Amino acid sequence: MACPPWAGEPLPLPLPLLPAGGDRTKSAMWRSVQALCRISQRTISTASRRQLENRVSENQKLFQEDNGLPVHLKGGAKDSLLYRTTAGLTLLGTMYTVYYLLVSSMPKKPN
Repeated sequence: MACPPWAGEPLPLPLPLLPAGGDRTKSAMWRSVQALCRISQRTISTASRRQLENRVSENQKLFQEDNGLPVHLKGGAKDSLLYRTTAGLTLLGTMYTVYYLLVSSMPKKPN
């Protein structure tokens, strides 16, 4: 939900939603909506963030190393497991598809 353009300003009265007399509960609710809009536009945390070590150069060395492995397996055991799982699921899906194509191509027996 986008905040109205006057979200940071005082409440413009009278609004078409509010009666001319200025119903207190509706104006209080509107101020709450304005406050929520202001809070939602701020950053979630103003505390200093934990600095992560820059490991880009290490990864570049790892992936540019000529060790005969394809690039999708240079990450180690995790990459190998992910590759084999994906290949296995693809093979199972292909077999399942071929099976159902064969089943659906056979005529049904009349009862």
